[in-house]
Amino acid sequence: MGKKTSQASRWGDKQSLLIQVQKLWDKGCLLQETLASSELFPKRLIFKTPSSQALVEEFDLVRDWLAQIKQLTGFRVEYKTIQHRVMGQHNLPCEVWLDDLDTAIKLLGEQKNQARFIRQYRQTQAQLPELEPWLYQHAIKALSYADVWPQLLDFILWRQQHPDSAIYLRQVSLPGIDTKFIEQHKGILTTLLDLVLPETQVNTALSSSKRFAERYGFQSKPEMIRFRLLDQHSSILPGINGDITLTAADFNALQHQPGFFQQLQHIFITENEINFLTFPAYPNALVVFGAGYGFSAFDQVNWLAQMQIFYWGDIDVDGFAILNQLRHKLPQVHSLMMDEGTLLAHQTFWGTDEKARHKSQPQLLDRLTDREQSLYQALLDQRYQETLRLEQERIQFDYVNQVLQRLAVPESPL
Repeated sequence: MGKKTSQASRWGDKQSLLIQVQKLWDKGCLLQETLASSELFPKRLIFKTPSSQALVEEFDLVRDWLAQIKQLTGFRVEYKTIQHRVMGQHNLPCEVWLDDLDTAIKLLGEQKNQARFIRQYRQTQAQLPELEPWLYQHAIKALSYADVWPQLLDFILWRQQHPDSAIYLRQVSLPGIDTKFIEQHKGILTTLLDLVLPETQVNTALSSSKRFAERYGFQSKPEMIRFRLLDQHSSILPGINGDITLTAADFNALQHQPGFFQQLQHIFITENEINFLTFPAYPNALVVFGAGYGFSAFDQVNWLAQMQIFYWGDIDVDGFAILNQLRHKLPQVHSLMMDEGTLLAHQTFWGTDEKARHKSQPQLLDRLTDREQSLYQALLDQRYQETLRLEQERIQFDYVNQVLQRLAVPESPL
């Protein structure tokens, strides 16, 4: 029985025909045909038939195959009469056709989805006709959102009607829509909003996945900057000492304090919270808690370009990548205690970077000095030890004080 099935599967059968119909559905052709009749039907399907040799050598299989084809429903089978030199005259199927859309939909059992798509399209016609071309071109994708399509249209319409609302997404009051709904559907909303809104109302420079709200003119959670003033005599923020957190906008507004640029000349950035909290006193300076990749808050602080800035990160592959990223925003940044001397002075505190084991491709860092690039390459090449990492909090506090006491203005990093 197994051999019979294997042999017969070389020829067209119901399964191979249904696979072709399913492909028409998956490509959206059947739903497109639902909206606008084209030349899709009648459609001739691929249909393999037995060879002349098979008629002789596999006659029983051919007979069984013919019986199956005669039982096909939903397809139009055309026959032709052949005169075989051995078997004589026979009527054999030669072509199979799919005649119309309704038959194709019934064969797949997609009547309900077809009806859902028609309702979805008619609602779009009535409310946002500018989305009709997208719905037609991306029929299957659109259908996957049929259950939430009314809410998606409601949100897009609301945004169209309130171009200058400048409110938080949380404040949008629409039935069935909350911030979680918007978060879950950012991808499709981005596609549709970009099609509907004027270019002047879409900030395409902002990523929709990370900064969706701002991209479309909504308020977003303000970016915060956490810092400490290191000069005890500073009057930049009178009466305030210790750990301070301000919005990026308020941090930028510090420049309007009297004597600001005389009292503040140096910025230190450190990635470790304890190092941030224990950073030694330093004249005319403050320390910022960096907290890893991403310095988007600094984009709102225009006076940073006038400061001497030092970045103190881990001595590992990621530490130099973060330094490199920061220099793309602030080219004048100098590294602090991220040198071979510091590394060798703390050999007993070396550790390993487990994440580095899983990184297939090292980053190309274009903003490192020659010395930094040399140490970065040494780490990549495992010259000291495998996946070496010296975490900044392992550097001795006395060593930190000594470095800061003899800190001189270094040469420009670039």
